[in-house]
Amino acid sequence: MQPFKVHILGCGSALPTKHHNPSSQIVEIRGKYFMIDCGEGTQTQVRRSRTNFSKLYAIFISHIHGDHVLGLIGMLSTFGLQGRTTPLHVYAPEGYESLFKLEIETFCSTLDYDIVFHPVDTTKHCIIYEDRSLTVETIPLKHRMPCSGFIFREKQGLRHINPDKVKYYNVPLSQLGNLRAGHDWTDADGNTIPNEELTTPPDPVRAYAYCSDTCYMPSLAQMLWGVTTLYHEATYCEDMKDKAQKYLHSTAREAALTARDAGVKQLLLGHYSQRYIDETPILSEAQAVFPSSFLTDEGKVFSV
Repeated sequence: MQPFKVHILGCGSALPTKHHNPSSQIVEIRGKYFMIDCGEGTQTQVRRSRTNFSKLYAIFISHIHGDHVLGLIGMLSTFGLQGRTTPLHVYAPEGYESLFKLEIETFCSTLDYDIVFHPVDTTKHCIIYEDRSLTVETIPLKHRMPCSGFIFREKQGLRHINPDKVKYYNVPLSQLGNLRAGHDWTDADGNTIPNEELTTPPDPVRAYAYCSDTCYMPSLAQMLWGVTTLYHEATYCEDMKDKAQKYLHSTAREAALTARDAGVKQLLLGHYSQRYIDETPILSEAQAVFPSSFLTDEGKVFSV
């Protein structure tokens, strides 16, 4: 299977600490790199992760709170200093567009690459990016300002050639592309060999969902159905549920309920409050509801 990984660059909440940076991730899928959120210090974290700046195609911003966006303009400036020439696409809430353009004019007016801004309607669940191998969907979230999650979903790949069967039936090399696409093959005598005999099924489709920041939304699970790996904020434990409700965040238990009801295979927890020096209580609370829960941490890489 092609690589589909999530590189954690930052998983803290509003206040940076000695333990965690503000929110940022890189999604690596079939050789493409996409960034989600870009809190302060993200470009330093990219260097530490040893991912390649030049391979970054697009950046997706969930909402315009500082811990999700204050690292963006500095990183774009660095790209220019490094000699980037490939266009970079930025997907962010539509309300950010005027400020973003002002920042570009003020700090990045001499860049040698194009920055293409795509306004996102955070109230809609729709596809905002698509290429031959994947789509990116928005997920409306409920926070103190317009906020959107994202689903990175693979497209169905090609079938796999069964070399023994292909050799047995003397299928010419010129026909292998048709077999991968699902077509049957007819030999010189007019005998049709079913595709299922000459190939094996394609790899299962995988999907990764990023949900930060949001209060608990029971209806969210339905939009996440079919997702393989879910990142969901877990800012607090249940003993601080009053704060979660006040600031429209989620507890670890609520994140686990969403993962359970959505039928995902694994849950990644993050966006920890600075109150937690040790996130073990967050993990324990989530695993009591959804055992396949894991703590994110800077430098960790998770396979989807």
